[in-house]
Amino acid sequence: MDLNTISDVVRRPPDRPGADWRDGDAWLAGGTWLFSVPQPELRRLVDLTALGWDALIPSESGLEIGATCTVRDLYDLAPQSDWRAGPLLRTSCEAFLASFKVWNSATVGGNICMSLPAGPMITMTVALEATYTLWAPDGSQRTVDAADFVTGDHLNVLAPGEVLRRIDIPAAALRKRHTHRRFTLTRLGRSTLFMIATQTPGTADLALTITAGTTRPVRMQFEAVPDAETMRRGIDSLPDDLWFDDPNGTPEHRHHLARHFAEEIRVELESGDRS
Repeated sequence: MDLNTISDVVRRPPDRPGADWRDGDAWLAGGTWLFSVPQPELRRLVDLTALGWDALIPSESGLEIGATCTVRDLYDLAPQSDWRAGPLLRTSCEAFLASFKVWNSATVGGNICMSLPAGPMITMTVALEATYTLWAPDGSQRTVDAADFVTGDHLNVLAPGEVLRRIDIPAAALRKRHTHRRFTLTRLGRSTLFMIATQTPGTADLALTITAGTTRPVRMQFEAVPDAETMRRGIDSLPDDLWFDDPNGTPEHRHHLARHFAEEIRVELESGDRS
């Protein structure tokens, strides 16, 4: 898509790129969505890739993901041997409705900031208890829990000129047991529902993340694997207007899928090895 309203591109922004933010600006990273539809309100692009942020920094404390890390780079990462939930990184990349060309350009931060219900990087980071570091135009920064960042369909907590700098996934979350369920109308289609559950080794706890079927991520915490009725009540207690409605599924369909998959997940984690 030719963005014919753009009059300027900041190719080498300052290290804190929001300092010169003004109305009509947009951050440019992968650009896979930005250049896919008309953007008549935009006048200037600020190229974040020129800042050279590290893509991936694994350490004993977990995994730091630079916001401009590409989906391809994340997919190619070899998880550390004790990261039991490491396969979720690849699983989430595979949930993109995208070609290999998009994978090579699309960024983890871009998918999160798009804040669409089916954003798989949102699913992954919420399920793995990540935090986001946000940089404000005045030079300050704040840390936001991944579960609190997206507030609705294409809505999030970012203020004008604020930028997502990095995503931090703690090692404790990466060491958890996990399982997931995903439903699409076609084999390579957009997610109608994407659910991930994790469990701390040596315990009976359960954390269930629901995305794609809801307008914002839902994270449900249980101190022990609940019985079938408790799990069902948890799903049924979600507000009716939280279930997403689009051509990939009605709210009723998504609610039904969530009930069904939640029970499968409950049985799997209740009966599995908790070591």
